[in-house]
Amino acid sequence: MDFVVVHEIEGLFSDGETVCQGRMRCRSGRRLSMDEAETLASAMDAVDGVLGVSVNPRIGSVLFFYRDRAARLSALRRLAAAGRELGEGRRAPGWSLGVLPSSSGPGGVAFSLGRFFLLRNFMPLWWSVGMALLHAAPCIWHGIADLARGRLSVAVLDASAVATCLLRRDFRTARTLTMLLSAGGELEDWTRQKSLASLAESLSIAADAVWIAEPGGTERVVRLGEVREGDVVVVRAGSSIPVDGVVASGEAVVNQASMTGEPIGVPRASGDEVFAGTVVEEGELRIRTVKVAGETRLRQIAAFIEASESLKAGVQARYERMADMAVPFTFGLAGLVWLCTRNILRASSVLLVDYSCALKLTTPLAVLAGMREGAQNGVVVKGGRFFEALRDVDTVVCDKTGTLTNAEPRVAEVVPAEGFEPGDVLRAMACLEEHFPHPVARAVVRAAEERGLGHPEEHGEVQYVVAHGVASLLHGRKVVVGSRHYLECDEGVDLSPLASAIDAQTSLGRSLLYVAVGGRAAGLLAIEDPPRPEARQVVQTLKETGISRIVMMTGDDERTAKAVAERLGIAEFRAQVLPGDKADVVAGLEAEGRRVLMVGDGVNDAPALSAASVGVAMCDGTDLARGVANVLLTRPSLEGLVTARLLGTRVMARIQSNFVCTMLFNSLFLAGGVFQLLSPSASAFLHNMTTVALAARAMRRNLRPGEAGSAQA
Repeated sequence: MDFVVVHEIEGLFSDGETVCQGRMRCRSGRRLSMDEAETLASAMDAVDGVLGVSVNPRIGSVLFFYRDRAARLSALRRLAAAGRELGEGRRAPGWSLGVLPSSSGPGGVAFSLGRFFLLRNFMPLWWSVGMALLHAAPCIWHGIADLARGRLSVAVLDASAVATCLLRRDFRTARTLTMLLSAGGELEDWTRQKSLASLAESLSIAADAVWIAEPGGTERVVRLGEVREGDVVVVRAGSSIPVDGVVASGEAVVNQASMTGEPIGVPRASGDEVFAGTVVEEGELRIRTVKVAGETRLRQIAAFIEASESLKAGVQARYERMADMAVPFTFGLAGLVWLCTRNILRASSVLLVDYSCALKLTTPLAVLAGMREGAQNGVVVKGGRFFEALRDVDTVVCDKTGTLTNAEPRVAEVVPAEGFEPGDVLRAMACLEEHFPHPVARAVVRAAEERGLGHPEEHGEVQYVVAHGVASLLHGRKVVVGSRHYLECDEGVDLSPLASAIDAQTSLGRSLLYVAVGGRAAGLLAIEDPPRPEARQVVQTLKETGISRIVMMTGDDERTAKAVAERLGIAEFRAQVLPGDKADVVAGLEAEGRRVLMVGDGVNDAPALSAASVGVAMCDGTDLARGVANVLLTRPSLEGLVTARLLGTRVMARIQSNFVCTMLFNSLFLAGGVFQLLSPSASAFLHNMTTVALAARAMRRNLRPGEAGSAQA
């Protein structure tokens, strides 16, 4: 059994008495038994210099604090040795007679069960008694441990049933029960691990390019994999922080929701630590790299999966509460049966059937299966509760540029003002725009490259004004690039010399990007941003799935917005919408009682994505939009919206139908036990096989072939 380092923090920790240099978390990815967890904790605690150990058996996680570097190395060596010992112990012959080997899968479980039921009649009595006692002990111990913590759990039910069989000297039934319980636990682990492994593979994303600051003050772009410890990475507003490091200079507000879940940004300045996967909302940071990208990328995926597996909100929480309520009911019914019949066999048959086992297993498996299927079809859903929200939405609000329109807008025309040349206008705009990850910015840079216009780093520090534009000093003159509102209202630039060009270009439905040099209008770029080819069909399909209202929002003027909306079959649109207004529009719809799904791609869409019941970001949008969104479309197609909607509806329908089946079948098994139509072993067998069948049903595909759309295939 191998352990992998998933998180480490170095620095002095102190509780007033003890001082340590760091803490580390390692994970095996396999569930541990309580005995294995205690053995591992004892082994790690015995290492000189290890000051505290915590083992989570459910996910095979080990957290320890170390005093110095020597203790760190000793602890890792002991952990590796302990992992080998655990692996060898699981491969030993006795292991297969008790707890089934991890990740053996349905085939291994079926083989072990078949072998057990075939050979048990040929075993001598002393062997049956010994094996029953040996394997009943951990089951009973787990039940006692939960009871001591005040938890009336499924483990207590199982322990009570096994203990009852032992007291009745029915050793064969006791051994059968422990074998069935072991089989159910193994199948649960296998299905969860299979889902999580597939999901992790789907979430692995290729590295992006980053800007590195050179000692002379210039910047160069490199691939993320080429970043080394000590490199100074430049991260501007709207971009994701690609490394773990310390801020060398600059100030910014950083959204750390991917780490802490807290949506409110926190200020970061020189000397502060920042972490990969967090996003700069405002400002600019120069970060000295401490941990390089490969390690942090794996950590992000592991953290995402761990958070996804928890699923403690929304539908999962409701079903878990219902499951917990079922345990006292089962105990009460068993006690009532014993009081009425004085028949311990009937009472123990009732104890072996509980509703909570299937409810707690099938719901997260259905959600994990839906997440995996979504990821395979270009839709990453960041938590179980969002499937319920996707099912319930009745209103879709879409940003226009980069969302409804083509993911690769292009420069259709360069219009200079009097006294300026087209090449100079485009070169100045590309020089500033190349620093920012927005589709329009990329279109400007691409247009300059196609025309052979070089744009060396001759400007000063680039300032990004969220949702408006960019500004810098070029050859001693201030250059601003952005929207009409930004240049006219914020910078006081007179755009009247471009009035005729503005009218001509907007009549064609084009978006306009303006540039001013030294406070004077220098020209504009007409951005041809045609609707995505699938957009009109997606709008129609969403209406057919029950979406009663679709709204388009854009910063463009009324005429441009109307032209695009008509081409897409959208009846309602909002033009000249400022960033704050987008969030207000979404909040207003939510206040009316609407369940809103917001689709966007830019920094200015982030507040609206957060305000909606479900925020959906495009794969080619900014890191900030992708970070705050609840659903990410990992392929450049709006058909992912239809896939997400279908998944939300189908996953929730499967969860609800599994709930009905759980209640129905287990009620029948309870009745069979009460009226002595089923023996304890038969009740346990039927209950466990029903749970396994429902778990398998929960993992079935939700989408039929072709439903995810041709663009998603």
